[in-house]
Amino acid sequence: MAGKEKPAASLEELKAHRARKRDELREAGVHPYSNTFRPEHHAQDVRNRCADALPSDPPSMDPVSEVRFRLAGRVMVLRSFGKAAFLDFEDVTGRIQVYVKKDVLPDEEFKTFKKVDVGDIVGVEGFAFFTKTGELTVMAERMHFITKALRPLAEKWHGLADPEVRFRQRYLDLVMNPELRQVFAVRGLVLRTLREYLDAQEFVEVETPMLHPIRGGANARPFTTHHNALDMNLFLRVAPELYLKRLLVGGFERVYEIGKCFRNEGVSKRHNPEFTMLEFYEAHTDYEGVLRRSEEMLRHVEQCVHERFAHLRAKRQFDLQGPWERMDMREAVVKHSGGLDRETIDDEVRLRDWYEEHTPVDMRVTGYGEMIFDLFERYAEPALGQGPTAILDFPAAVSPLSRPSDADPRWTERFEVYLAGREIINAFSELNDPSVQAERFGRQVQAHDGGDEEAMDFDHDYIRALEVGMPPAGGFGLGIDRLVMALCGLDSIREVILFPLLRPESK
Repeated sequence: MAGKEKPAASLEELKAHRARKRDELREAGVHPYSNTFRPEHHAQDVRNRCADALPSDPPSMDPVSEVRFRLAGRVMVLRSFGKAAFLDFEDVTGRIQVYVKKDVLPDEEFKTFKKVDVGDIVGVEGFAFFTKTGELTVMAERMHFITKALRPLAEKWHGLADPEVRFRQRYLDLVMNPELRQVFAVRGLVLRTLREYLDAQEFVEVETPMLHPIRGGANARPFTTHHNALDMNLFLRVAPELYLKRLLVGGFERVYEIGKCFRNEGVSKRHNPEFTMLEFYEAHTDYEGVLRRSEEMLRHVEQCVHERFAHLRAKRQFDLQGPWERMDMREAVVKHSGGLDRETIDDEVRLRDWYEEHTPVDMRVTGYGEMIFDLFERYAEPALGQGPTAILDFPAAVSPLSRPSDADPRWTERFEVYLAGREIINAFSELNDPSVQAERFGRQVQAHDGGDEEAMDFDHDYIRALEVGMPPAGGFGLGIDRLVMALCGLDSIREVILFPLLRPESK
């Protein structure tokens, strides 16, 4: 094709070459960014309409369907032979081949076609036929220029292998990797299915503030901002929990919220400072009831994903439909620590001796509950496997919002679920005793004053709400991003967030 891009050309040269073509289109009276063409079909429609047709023998260009298709899409591959060309043409449903022939296309439109580059968006009208090689193809009887791409697609200059480039230029990543769009289709399906399940169970979807006047809802370092009109500092929410439980005080029995949370923490394969959470709260149940609902809800979600994206199940090394393993935290530590027994872990003095023997001085924590939680994170959590595994009965020292066990107040009615090696659910029986909650908040303040930047503030209004009276309840938090990772067999949270946070782009 005349004016074909040279692979060795620099990016700036390629952009300049395309800009000249854009200007030539304008001079010829063709709008390079028109908005008059309206497609009526997709590539998949062509395949569906012609599913029963077979190539003729000998081959011919006869139509294999009475439908005259009207398609719009991006040119992904262009093979020109002077007076004819083949295009690989892609829309949201996939690719199909288009054949452009000088003696079929009107003269002016063929001249316009000569200005087309890979990456441009065009519209075509024509019939379907089979080529000599038996490939279903659309014969372009009319062509409409829709959008001129000034930047070449990735393989035309540096490729798209660098993850930083992929995540920063997600629009290009989606163009070059159409299977990635499927990940976000799964994500959308997961969100819809969760809502449908909870709505059917008579939960009410609500919205609570993202700007909080104090740190609260979870142990995490918050982002801080300032409201000029009220001259006050505010915090982006780390969790909606305390507002949702106020609604239980107000008379709601089942509420949920799906929304963004923000934690001023590092970026890793498991963490993004901005992430999506589902939290629900249900009156007159406990953590056992919440665990049963968790199993039911996630099995339902997984089954709905499987019905539409069956091939993804082969990428998973877990089975949500089968029984979920359960063990309490002390049992998990004993199982994976390689030396502790249950008698030692239940005895604070003996445990401290073992802990200090096996823990460097600069890594030690104080307090019985903190020691057990530290041992769990070090020994048990990395060994839990693909799951699903529910770890029950957390120490009260690391669970400031959870209801203490009636049998032993050192423990709380709390569980976490691990799936594909990652924690995806945190849930517990809710603490509704205002005196105990006030004491827990006081300890959080002391921890914060002692340098713990993840500790909560004392939420006086929440205590006031509990004094009005909150029914016994179970609460649940699910990391949407991590669930989608697990269902799609991915190992990085950035693969399931369209625009993850990145370092500033170097100039």
